[in-house]
Amino acid sequence: MTAPQDASVLSGGFVEPAVQSAHAFRALLAAMARPGTMQTVTGAQPPAPLSVAAGVALLTLADPTVPVHLAGAADTEAVRAWIAFHCGAPLVAAESAAIALGTWDALQPVSRFSMGLPDYPDRSATLIVELPALTASGAHLRGPGIRDRAELSLPETAAFIANRARFPLGFDCLFTSGSTLAALPRSTIVENA
Repeated sequence: MTAPQDASVLSGGFVEPAVQSAHAFRALLAAMARPGTMQTVTGAQPPAPLSVAAGVALLTLADPTVPVHLAGAADTEAVRAWIAFHCGAPLVAAESAAIALGTWDALQPVSRFSMGLPDYPDRSATLIVELPALTASGAHLRGPGIRDRAELSLPETAAFIANRARFPLGFDCLFTSGSTLAALPRSTIVENA
């Protein structure tokens, strides 16, 4: 690597890791507990094409024991080096990933990711899905953590309806755009708008 690339790898992580990771973890928990709600996060400056929210999610969830898969345009030398330096997470094939990151199209087919096992449903993948925009409109969401109904701009609905049918197996999703994230746990019922 050249010196400028080395310098960029060293930057972009949490400046105050104890405080910023605690705030980020709280935002991720709030998003998972209340599907469809938007959370604004700060503190990460990952290399392009990753969003701030995707970087924060990786810094919070990935470590040397959490295998990560990068899909499509997210799989760059700069992103790989940034994850290696800041998270220490091993980069793996889709089938072995605990976390997968990319656009919805790049993550297809989602059936290649772990859906968990009947005895260990927690051994499933979490997909960090980068979106061009994230809004509280579109597909209707119901279920745990949602008072009546929430709405979220999902890239499609069929895959999430099928994912809910596998419950308690299935994948969980974090949707990221800019500095905003929202979650869609496998327990959420998704309906067309």
